[in-house]
Amino acid sequence: MTIDASPDRTPDSPTGAARAHIAARFERLPLCRWHVTVRLIVGAVTFFEAFDQLLIAYALPELRDEWHLSTSRATLLLTVGSIGMLVGALLSGRLADRIGRVKVIALCVAVSSAANLALAASPTPDVFMALRFVQGLAIGGEVPVAATFIAEITRSHRRGRFVLLYELVFPAGLTVGALVAAWVVPVLGWRWMYVLAALPGVLCVVVQRKVPESPRWLADHGRTEEAGAVMDGIEAEVERVTGKRLPPVGTVPDPEPAEVVPGERHAESDEAAATGLRGLFTGRYRRRTLVIGVLWFAGYFVNYGITSWLPTIYQNRYDLSLSDALLYSTVTSCAGLLGCLVAALTVDRAGRRRVITGCLGGAAAMLLVLAFLGARTPLEVLAWTSLAAVFFFGSNICLYLYTPELFPTRMRALGSSVGGAMNRLGVILGPIVVGAVYAGGNVTPVFVTLGAVAVVGAVVAALGAEETAGRRLEEVSP
Repeated sequence: MTIDASPDRTPDSPTGAARAHIAARFERLPLCRWHVTVRLIVGAVTFFEAFDQLLIAYALPELRDEWHLSTSRATLLLTVGSIGMLVGALLSGRLADRIGRVKVIALCVAVSSAANLALAASPTPDVFMALRFVQGLAIGGEVPVAATFIAEITRSHRRGRFVLLYELVFPAGLTVGALVAAWVVPVLGWRWMYVLAALPGVLCVVVQRKVPESPRWLADHGRTEEAGAVMDGIEAEVERVTGKRLPPVGTVPDPEPAEVVPGERHAESDEAAATGLRGLFTGRYRRRTLVIGVLWFAGYFVNYGITSWLPTIYQNRYDLSLSDALLYSTVTSCAGLLGCLVAALTVDRAGRRRVITGCLGGAAAMLLVLAFLGARTPLEVLAWTSLAAVFFFGSNICLYLYTPELFPTRMRALGSSVGGAMNRLGVILGPIVVGAVYAGGNVTPVFVTLGAVAVVGAVVAALGAEETAGRRLEEVSP
């Protein structure tokens, strides 16, 4: 892949000056109703994508009975959507860096809605799997691009809290999806659940009409007049809703050098020109890409290794009814939502590195304790997996904030999408490994395996993650 050096993005070039000016204009914007409105619209899209993502776990027990699926076939049904999400994440990041964030978000929600409607009418497992792959393309594509967009419209002060309060819509979507599915599946069946999930497709129109393109992205692509016009509209709306004049535009200081690993040499000119996948492995971004990849993989390996199989484990290992199995699994999802809220309220003060390290370490401890106790009863599993969910949900939601901060505008969506792809790799392998380990009917090795992966993630975060709290995007990633 070649390096795209056009437009010129060096600080003293017209594009570089425009980027700095847009950054300075964002820094003077107070968080207000305009930010909240945009956050709610994009958040609604992410909410329903999360809702869609979890539905398969709650439909699976009925699908196994209706289509007489073996364990390996059921595992494939679970993972094919995640394969689509992995591909969608990689494709959407590159696309969003080329054509814009908002267009990709709107496209993804339209495709996801159409896929849900088709899923509801699936006549066979093969058709269902093909549609799950298409649905996965849309879900995997939307989530990292939306996180990138929200980061780009937010100033550095208290950015962590603002972004993570937005990102709460994802675990909220998972939780609401669990609650709705726990009622709809036993009463109406799995097909009606997918019909309901298709209704939010109208949001693709709302996004295109109400959400402006990222001025940072426009400026980075040399569209300086358009970036200025969009920024003028944002500032006018902020002044209208606050009733106050904005302060004069300040200056953005030169970027500070990133943390330097002993023996590592940064070629700043190469970094400034690098784009695409090659850019992610140039200079300081190489280490960031590798660390982020491990963190995404570990967090979601643990997350989906647990949540995808809990309803089935409760039914098969502990002989719970379908409704009780779904209810127990829902409690774990609700506990995870609490962990996300705590992370959102502490991430600016404690810092990204400490929160991610502490959460992954806490999840490892809870899972290993459960393994040591032997997971003897369903209530024991419920208690300890719910405590673990508080931690691994908190860690995972922080990655949606942390990843866009580590990459420059020219490849921010792609960097986020590579993280999202490693997320999906964890989502794919987590259920597969858990299914293989659980094949003998013993759940203790399952929790040992998941706890060990969480330990690896905690160690990598502690030793390799850089701190970004309170720093401008252009300062962290020039």
